[in-house]
Amino acid sequence: MSAHDHAAGQLPHEPEKATLEGRNKIVGFWIFLGAEVVLFGTLFSAYLALRGHSSEGPTADELFQLPMVFAATMILLTSSLASVFAVQALHQHKVKSMITWLFITIALGLGFLVLEIYEFVEYIHEGHGFTTSAFSSSFYTLVGFHGAHVAFGVVWIGLVIGQIYKKGLTVVTAPKVYVSAIYWHFIDVVWVFIFSVVYLMGKVG
Repeated sequence: MSAHDHAAGQLPHEPEKATLEGRNKIVGFWIFLGAEVVLFGTLFSAYLALRGHSSEGPTADELFQLPMVFAATMILLTSSLASVFAVQALHQHKVKSMITWLFITIALGLGFLVLEIYEFVEYIHEGHGFTTSAFSSSFYTLVGFHGAHVAFGVVWIGLVIGQIYKKGLTVVTAPKVYVSAIYWHFIDVVWVFIFSVVYLMGKVG
């Protein structure tokens, strides 16, 4: 590994903000997340408008299995905590620790995806396919779109780890770690809304 385990003294405390380019990347990414908020807001609105249109298919109350969804939620929230520890290690210039927490974030993200795929397969077996009803279409679109974001985040963090191995922790690679952590927190926050609006409201009506 080309990265040093402890690069204190070679980098500032917050290397992701040490250069104008790094700061611009962070600001630009917040703007990008603003667009993502609008996109997810649209999908949430569509789901809320269509969730009562289950046609002859199963309703949300008949379908959702809260224990499994709750387990997936805990896994994803724990992954967000792991990314916090990764950023803390970044600020302390502890490269090995940072990479370890990033790997844990990826592992937990993959665990979440496995549960989500299992959930989708179970629902399809119970007659809740994508085209079963307006409710099913809006459900798979919203939840699946979030799952695609998780999958993208897993790949992205994996690529960031590869760059850290290749180039080490620098003022160029540090913003990539920081921005990927912001992204991961964002998809976790979106999932909290999905858990509340889709699953909890689906069970209580």
